[in-house]
Amino acid sequence: MQEANKQLIEVAGKKFARFSKLIAEYGEDKAWETMLVGFPEQQKQRMGPLLALPTLIAGFKLAIPSFNAIGMEMEALDISNGGIDAALEIQKVCPYLKVCKEYGFDTPCHVICEMDMEASHRAFPEMKGDILCRKATGSPVCIFKYERPAKT
Repeated sequence: MQEANKQLIEVAGKKFARFSKLIAEYGEDKAWETMLVGFPEQQKQRMGPLLALPTLIAGFKLAIPSFNAIGMEMEALDISNGGIDAALEIQKVCPYLKVCKEYGFDTPCHVICEMDMEASHRAFPEMKGDILCRKATGSPVCIFKYERPAKT
């Protein structure tokens, strides 16, 4: 876990540094769009096989070992109801809370989680995603909700 977590932090550091540089160069909006170039395609490759499963919870449960291997302590909960296939992704640990400060960001949420959520939405427009709570703002966990029409 130690090595995987170290790599994760290094990648995040590069992302924070790049976003900070782009903001200084182009402003917030263009920096955001520039950071998203190619990211939805990456999300399709990364998440596509998991989302191709019959239910979101089946895919999220397969992702748990990968998240746990990098120290995030993930759990997933099936909240499907009324023709909606839905799941909560619960992250007990945020490895980005400290590294974001090194690059001048108060929280990692905009650069990491919100960008991931936007890339996922662009990659999978049939799926909605929301960030329900964040460790960075005082919650005990980060909770992400994903939903799509149930497969018939």
